[in-house]
Amino acid sequence: MNAFEKSKKVMRVAGWSFAVALAFASAGALAETMNVKLTGEQEVPPIQGSESGSGTVTINDDGSVSANITASGFTPTAAHIHEGKPGTIGKVIVPFTKEGDSFKAPPGAKLTPDQMKAFKDGDLYVNIHSAAHPIGEVRAQLKP
Repeated sequence: MNAFEKSKKVMRVAGWSFAVALAFASAGALAETMNVKLTGEQEVPPIQGSESGSGTVTINDDGSVSANITASGFTPTAAHIHEGKPGTIGKVIVPFTKEGDSFKAPPGAKLTPDQMKAFKDGDLYVNIHSAAHPIGEVRAQLKP
């Protein structure tokens, strides 16, 4: 095998190695960004009315969370991500902070491995609370 053929072979192996490394690096950087529409009908118990909420929640594969949620038609008092199956009330796992008219996940918010499993199973939800409905005014189940 001459030097030119050896060089081509080395370049081909290097190219494949780079492609495989890039694929693994990209797989580690996946995120689930969900556009959420919160309604009273999804709350437990259901709330009848025109109140709503909307925004985005992003959960990265390392468990880090970012969110930007706004309420419409009512005065919100708090917003959170809870762990709970549809139709149940669950514990708060990510309390949001109010910034102007929206609620955001605080810097460094991160789900535990068990909470990531719950997310993948569809057992997390986001809701917005009000003085009239302190358990929750509007809600949306988070679905990957």
